[in-house]
Amino acid sequence: MTPVLSRTQMRDFDAYAAEKCRVPSLLLMENAGSGATDVLVREMLGGKARGRRAVVVCGSGNNGGDGLVIARHLAVRDARPVVFLAGDMKKASADVKANFEAWRGVGGESRELAPGTAQALVEEMASADVIVDALFGTGLDRAVEGWLADAIGAMNSAAAARFAVDLPSGLDADTGSTLGIAVEAAVTATFAHHKLGLLTPNGARHAGRVHVVDIGVPASLVGHVGQSGQLLEMADVERWIRRRSPGAHKSSSGHVLVVAGSPGKVGAPQLVARGALRAGAGLATIATWPAAADAIESHSLEVMTARIDSGDAARSLDGILRGKNAVAVGPGLGLNDDARTVVEYLLASWGGPIVVDADALTIFAGRPSVFMAAQNAILTPHPGELARLLGKTPAQVESDRFRMARELVEATGAVVVLKGAHTIVAAPDSRLAVSPVACPALATAGSGDLLAGIVAAMTCSMPTFEAACAGVVLHGFAGQAWSKSHGGADRGLLASEIADALPALLARAS
Repeated sequence: MTPVLSRTQMRDFDAYAAEKCRVPSLLLMENAGSGATDVLVREMLGGKARGRRAVVVCGSGNNGGDGLVIARHLAVRDARPVVFLAGDMKKASADVKANFEAWRGVGGESRELAPGTAQALVEEMASADVIVDALFGTGLDRAVEGWLADAIGAMNSAAAARFAVDLPSGLDADTGSTLGIAVEAAVTATFAHHKLGLLTPNGARHAGRVHVVDIGVPASLVGHVGQSGQLLEMADVERWIRRRSPGAHKSSSGHVLVVAGSPGKVGAPQLVARGALRAGAGLATIATWPAAADAIESHSLEVMTARIDSGDAARSLDGILRGKNAVAVGPGLGLNDDARTVVEYLLASWGGPIVVDADALTIFAGRPSVFMAAQNAILTPHPGELARLLGKTPAQVESDRFRMARELVEATGAVVVLKGAHTIVAAPDSRLAVSPVACPALATAGSGDLLAGIVAAMTCSMPTFEAACAGVVLHGFAGQAWSKSHGGADRGLLASEIADALPALLARAS
């Protein structure tokens, strides 16, 4: 895992590097701008800067200073940068002023970006190969309005692709929300560490491909300023998963019970079970209503079935639960009183790990405290389901996903997996992890059912938080692997294909 920082933590990180480690802040700015230039030339100019036109839009804050460094380095590489300056340089910091003078010292010129000057910017951008956004950095905490909003709108409307410095201007560094309007970048070079706001669906849409740039100080300094979360990596899964011994057998590999399905919704439980088996569970049993069991039995070869007696759910579940290592409950189960009774009984009586998804979440809308009854619960809501549990709207959830995930943890005592681009995993002990994946191909029917099964399989061999993290990483990388094997396709993935990509990933991990 690698650290993810908030706005305040990143400011403290820079201050610690400058004050305690005696690395001059001017050098930090130079390193940031130089590294960002490397990313820009490699990712957006095909490795060749000579003769390429770049419009660099700078504010008067430190983000603008980074932009001035980029402009200078582009000029040194024989590119043709044009700088537009917004704000009063007389009020700029000493570092920004120094880089402004350095830009002028190498023969660079700048144009004023102010009310009434937007047309000049538009004309320059019309012939640009790339637009560099260095207007605002991580410090922005208010809506962008007026002529600055117009400038961002003009940048977004230009034909040239946009390169964001540290953070797309107009994006909230902590929540990923758009502050009025935000630059839509193809590539973002962020400095030292990932920022929370970049690891959200909206942040991902605005940031494009994100590259973390070294600024010349050890990343370990983050230990002195704190972090808000950690970005998951495949290396984490490799740490948690061990190759099976030659003597492994199906029972020793874990038995997952899938309590799901109802008439007309028999595909969901089969996908959960498929995810569990492909993720390494040795056995899977689907427990469902008698009316759905017949249809499932006619389709499933590897999965066992059991019938829930709606007239005596507790007794039938007691028998079904014997010998099981993990439970996944909810997909397609229904929202009636019988379904509620089943879920409540499982939460209160089953002491092992339980993955709660779909209908088993929706049925308790506005009653998150119900999940306090479970000892080892993992809740896997999408934004709509989380919103219903907390009495919010999906828009409110998406406006601050990290805070909402933590709120649900506090209300339920469970590990929470908030699904979406850069899925969040939050734990009662305050740990928070974020998926590195924002794969649009995963937006397909049954994708969430597969995730529930994968996570349930992981709980057979590791604690709940690690199991949730491992499941999220495997699910995300499976989607990416499919996309790559299909020429970068962003649609057309079937949920079963997510499951079928898992064995190869697990082989790498173990």
